[in-house]
Amino acid sequence: MHFPIKKFLSYYRPYLRLFLSVLACAFIASAVTLVIPLLVRYITKDVLEGDLSIALGKVCWIGGLMLILVAIQNIGNYVVDYKGHEVGGRMERDLRSELFAHMQKLSFSFYDKEKTGQLMSRITNDLLLLSELYHHGPEDYLKYLVRFIGAFVILFMINAPLTLAVFCFLPIIGVFSLVLNKWLNRAYKRNKERIADVNAQVEDSLSGIRVVQSFANEQAEIRKFNQENQRFFESRKSTYKAEAIYYDGVETLIQLITITVIVFGSASIVHHKLDLADLITFLLYIGYMVEPIQKLTHMSTQLQEGITGFQRFMEIMNVNPAIESKRDAVKLDRVNGEISFKNVSFRYDDDFAPVFADLSLRVHPGEYVALVGPSGAGKTTLCSLIPRFYDVSEGEVLVDGWNVRDIDLKSLRNQIGIVQQDVYLFSGTVMDNIRYGKPGASDEEIVAAAKRANAHDFIMNLPNGYHSEIGQRGVRLSGGQKQRLSIARVFLKNPPVLILDEATSALDNESESIIKDSLEHLAKGRTTIVIAHRLSTIRKAERIIVLTEDGIVEEGTHEALLARDGVYAHLYAKQFELQV
Repeated sequence: MHFPIKKFLSYYRPYLRLFLSVLACAFIASAVTLVIPLLVRYITKDVLEGDLSIALGKVCWIGGLMLILVAIQNIGNYVVDYKGHEVGGRMERDLRSELFAHMQKLSFSFYDKEKTGQLMSRITNDLLLLSELYHHGPEDYLKYLVRFIGAFVILFMINAPLTLAVFCFLPIIGVFSLVLNKWLNRAYKRNKERIADVNAQVEDSLSGIRVVQSFANEQAEIRKFNQENQRFFESRKSTYKAEAIYYDGVETLIQLITITVIVFGSASIVHHKLDLADLITFLLYIGYMVEPIQKLTHMSTQLQEGITGFQRFMEIMNVNPAIESKRDAVKLDRVNGEISFKNVSFRYDDDFAPVFADLSLRVHPGEYVALVGPSGAGKTTLCSLIPRFYDVSEGEVLVDGWNVRDIDLKSLRNQIGIVQQDVYLFSGTVMDNIRYGKPGASDEEIVAAAKRANAHDFIMNLPNGYHSEIGQRGVRLSGGQKQRLSIARVFLKNPPVLILDEATSALDNESESIIKDSLEHLAKGRTTIVIAHRLSTIRKAERIIVLTEDGIVEEGTHEALLARDGVYAHLYAKQFELQV
């Protein structure tokens, strides 16, 4: 995969001044570090070998200078540590916000294929590692590069042949690092994928913990988790092996450099080509020369993890929403509610068979229409084409004569209210969840919507009324209570088009009766399409559409379809027999 260096660097732009200040402090701190061994050399070679009567004064003066240099170094390092992390934290925040905002635009077809745990790993773990590279990478590379070049120049000035002998080891370290880095890069990418699989397994199991425990399948879930956990361990084990070979190999080469300096430096002293003060200084600077090599090799882990994290970040950012508004899309303020399907065909993927083909249907403004038929006939899919959760494969869907592809997505979806069987409520209060239907609505509007949804009485019986916390996905509420909140949300939205997708099929008779009354109230004056499993609930529909795998096979009123003695009559009789 091509690494987008320009995009990678663009995230520095908003904080460039602060970032350059941090780099300047890193440079100063590293340069100051190089001066101290020179002062030691001056003391041992010039001061102590000169006039001892004034040596103590000079040593004290140089010691004071060293303290000042150490203070400058520490202040520089403090700025690098504190403000450097702040730069990284801000960039991580920006990356996470950008990724989350992009995820909000992606279509249903994307989420049909992706695991939530995998996406969570990309937005948390990957970006955390990436932020470490963003702020530690440039600082550390600059700091250690300054030390390395500075130490090399000073050593060359002290003893060129010995410095060149040391330098001969560096290409070996470079080639060794290059080869092992490729191995490590593959290992780190594999680790990211494996830990994302672990996250996906955890998210899947914990989200369904009530189902798991109701079927006493805890051990089955533990086995599945342990399988993913073991796969992650195996990928980590190969990484440990690569890291051990890499770091131990580099460490061995560095030890050889130190031995070379000691042996050849001692020989130079014997042949009067080097004095003891210069050898001591040489050994001190070897530390400064070797430390960057050690640190830079250790930093390769950070580099590889950060690059892998950015590549995974870009994999999501490069996914274009399958459904977007056109640049010249029409914005509709309020529609009458006429909906037409013209020769519509739809399939989820090119490899799948069509859900339906060449289907045509017209729903008049304010009409109450029911969609019935066997499971898998495409009732929910057909309704999902109206707000463009999916796009048709062929044909067109029209709202008030406008092709939905030509309508601004936000304005289109603002015209449509959906009440589903599987209600999704967010963590927070009752009021927060109802207000989701109309952000910015007043408390009075929310209470009015709750009353119209027959939800006000049970809400007032909660510990804190409208300010009661309902838990994740509304876990503290019953099924009927959650459904009434979802209806209140749509009342607050007040859309001209309403889609009811099996809205009462999962409720008991008492809850169904209350909610049926709320839904009838909600449907008044709106174009309403009801997807119904319980045929007894749609007897009053103005028109019933029977959808099978062969398309629309029947339509008419309840009485007319029963008299026809066709598919609908058969389905109704079968349900009646089951109820009896």
